[in-house]
Amino acid sequence: MKNRFSIILFGSIIFLAFIGLTTSLIKNPAGFFLNIAVIFAVGAIIWFIYRHFSTSSPQKKEQKAFLKAAKKSKKRLQTRDKSPAGQQHSTKSSSLKANKHKRNKSTAHLTVIEGKKSKKKNRASL
Repeated sequence: MKNRFSIILFGSIIFLAFIGLTTSLIKNPAGFFLNIAVIFAVGAIIWFIYRHFSTSSPQKKEQKAFLKAAKKSKKRLQTRDKSPAGQQHSTKSSSLKANKHKRNKSTAHLTVIEGKKSKKKNRASL
């Protein structure tokens, strides 16, 4: 029942929009085409602005990746340097738990390729 109501509502909205566009085209064709041109121009400007800011060059992507890696390594080094010798023993169990949790994550970009390494080739002697 819900699906039928939404189809009827959507169809009626499209039908009313078609009637409005037809009457606007008949009564004032120049104004209609001017409105359409303005809509396309504004849409094109918005699209170019979005494309300019959203897509970046490969050099910018590499720079972002480098900065991200630098932050991670800096954090890692700071956590190693901050822990004094007396606190290492007490925080060691918590760090082991954290490392264990990190090890459970699998890298999606690495795959294992099964091969026939154990089987020897059967070569015929001539």
